[in-house]
Amino acid sequence: MSRSPLSNKLQQKLADRAAQGNLRQLKTTSGLVDFCSNDYLGLARSEELRALIHKYEDKYKHLPMGATGSRLLSGNHTLFEELEETIAQYHHGEAALLFNSGYAANVGLLSALPQRGDTIFYDDAIHASIKDGMRLSFAKSYSFKHNNLEDLRRKLQHATGTAYVVVESVYSMDGDKAPLMELAQLCHEQNIALLVDEAHAVGLYGSKGEGLTVALGLEDKVFAQVITFGKAMGSHGAAVVGPKVLRDYLVNFSRAFIYTTGLPTHALITLQCAYKLLPELEKARQHVKKLASYLLGQLNSIKGIRCTPEKSVILSVFLESGDVAALKALALYLQTNGFDVRPVLSPTVPQGQERLRVIVHAYNTEEEIEGLVKAIAKGT
Repeated sequence: MSRSPLSNKLQQKLADRAAQGNLRQLKTTSGLVDFCSNDYLGLARSEELRALIHKYEDKYKHLPMGATGSRLLSGNHTLFEELEETIAQYHHGEAALLFNSGYAANVGLLSALPQRGDTIFYDDAIHASIKDGMRLSFAKSYSFKHNNLEDLRRKLQHATGTAYVVVESVYSMDGDKAPLMELAQLCHEQNIALLVDEAHAVGLYGSKGEGLTVALGLEDKVFAQVITFGKAMGSHGAAVVGPKVLRDYLVNFSRAFIYTTGLPTHALITLQCAYKLLPELEKARQHVKKLASYLLGQLNSIKGIRCTPEKSVILSVFLESGDVAALKALALYLQTNGFDVRPVLSPTVPQGQERLRVIVHAYNTEEEIEGLVKAIAKGT
């Protein structure tokens, strides 16, 4: 069967990416020690959470299993409202609105809130979903150098209309934190709306895992937080937390909310139960941070390896040689020897910044850490 011109075009694009060594493919793993997933606190595999979910399923058995439609049509019910109230209170906001994923929340917020004539300033290490949301808005956008307030100050001269600064509290690839205190002060002084994606901070920071915004007491200086549930919460979905007027605005103007089916009841119950367990996980939060610090020190003692950052459970392991083929071979070697570690390559990160992304979890052990270190030392 002959290929169509379009199929040939697509095949050539794939061939070009394969030639660059960057072709993405789906694969499954089993039986490997997890140093890859975002399940930082182990809630996705928690038997306690599973039992709590079963208990609450009986309480809500009068609700349909599926969402049945958009929340503006048949899909809304009291559990949505109860959960959104829980989320808002937990993250010290006035109101919350649920979205079907962190991607949908970022696209829904950034495509709807900034208007034509407004200006968005974003950290150049920001998540792709935020960039996609900005592209759908009619606002102008300018990037500033990663965590560089001086560069941001210079870029602010381009501000017109309502200005927004968009950052992640903890960056998904580099694992480092945004200078939120300084950003919040700058935005407050210049009447700029600060939007913070808390995806990789929720569960790990704050006395109850509320996120970095709450941990630093900045909830009154952050206009909106994006709270994502597919990481430390062990579930799925996301919420935008902020003033009630923002929630009402998004219900009316966010296409990612309006034109999609709501989350199914089971997902809502899972989130409700995860929020009940999250305050009890302080020991897990401290344990995972201690393990990550130990791993960082061990990796930086290996010749030819550079590991960053400090005080993060997301670690980037760079080969000082910068050899991408050697990096991919190292990842394969680790997987062959029982450790689920993945390489992060261009275009996910800029060329020259390829690395292994190593995630530490509360359920990892010191023995697993030591085994990983030995394998990396042997494989380099």
